[in-house]
Formats: sequence, structure tokens, C-alpha cells
Amino acid sequence: MSKRRVLTLASLAGLSGLVVAMVVVRVAYTGNSQYVSMLWNLFLAWIPFALAVRVYDGYRRRAGGLWLWAGGLLWLVFFPNAPYIVTDLKYLRDWTGALTWYDAVLTSAAAGCGLLLGFISLYLMQSVVRRALGMVNAWLFALAALALSSFGVYLGRFQRWNSWDVFTRPGVLAGDLWSGLVDPLDHPRTIAVTVFFTFFLGATYLVFYSLAGKSVPERVER
Repeated sequence: MSKRRVLTLASLAGLSGLVVAMVVVRVAYTGNSQYVSMLWNLFLAWIPFALAVRVYDGYRRRAGGLWLWAGGLLWLVFFPNAPYIVTDLKYLRDWTGALTWYDAVLTSAAAGCGLLLGFISLYLMQSVVRRALGMVNAWLFALAALALSSFGVYLGRFQRWNSWDVFTRPGVLAGDLWSGLVDPLDHPRTIAVTVFFTFFLGATYLVFYSLAGKSVPERVER
């Protein structure tokens, strides 16, 4: 692995480790395990990152197109898990014995780690699309991915659907989605949350993209 990749992985692992340590300390101090679920959400946020790295490396090695398509679709299914952690800030509403500033740092670190994992994975996927289909299509892909991810965050937080339900309960999930698509204007909260998160993720991703520059590998070796 390149030094840049090692540094990126080490930094993300270090931030994740900090979140894990803070949750352990919080549970030990308060005797309340409410924040433990945040660790599961953080684990899920690593999945799209790992999938994007695999797809990116596969493209560099000129892997088969079917394999890349499968990896890309799987990445899209799990991608909402990364920004989903931002919604864990809701825990700050409920004081359960820990210092307020401690909970604020903990939830912010987890949300920041989730966003970084998601944005780096999107950056890598966008790099592949840019090399294959051009700059304009790459940005259309990024915007579509962020919009679908925002809808996925809504499904996860408010409808309590999980990414793996696509494989374990596809019929029930499809029925639920279809009922909303038939009359979308009858679901204003769905539209509001999706639009809000799309703008939020789009704005923050643009900041990340402008700052990333060459810090995230974008040259695909031929």
C-alpha cells in the first residue's frame, strides 16, 4: 500500500478507536449502555469505505465489468450507513449522567468519522466513474448517490429499515417504498428530510472535495 493510503487508514482507525474508547469510558462511568449502538453504526460506516477501496483497486487492475458493477451496487446499498451516524446526535437530547461536553465530543467524533468514511468512499467511486465516463457524469453520479443516501438515512432513522433488508426482506421493503412512490406528496416529512440531507451532504462533500486535492489518490494507473 502507498504511504498515503496507510496514513489515511491509520487516521480513520485512530478516530474510530477514540470513539470506541469514549463509549467504553462512558458506559463504565454512567452504567448506561445507550451509546453502545453507536459502535455498531460506526462499524457499518466502514463497509462502504471498504467496498469503495475494493472497486477502486479492481478498476486499477482492470477487473471484469460485472464485478465492478456488483461492487458498485453493493456500495450504494451500504453507503447511507456512513452519513446516518450524523443522526446519532439525537442522543444529546437525553442526559443520562455523563458530562454534556463529553457527550458532545463523543457524538461529534462519531459523526465526523462517519462522514469522512462516506466522503472518501464517494470520492473513490467518483474517481472511477470520472475515468470511465467523464467529469460531468461523475458529478451527476455523486449527486445521485448523495440524494439516494439521504433518502436511505430517512428510511433508517424514521422507518427503521436496514441496508441488509434489501437482501433479507426485499418484498416487504419494495412494498413500503412503492406505497410512498404512488403518492409522494402525501409524505412531506420524507421529502423534507431527503432534501435537507441532500443539501447538507452536498455542501459538506464539496468542502471535502475541494480540500482533499491530492490527499486522496485520484490517479488511476493504466
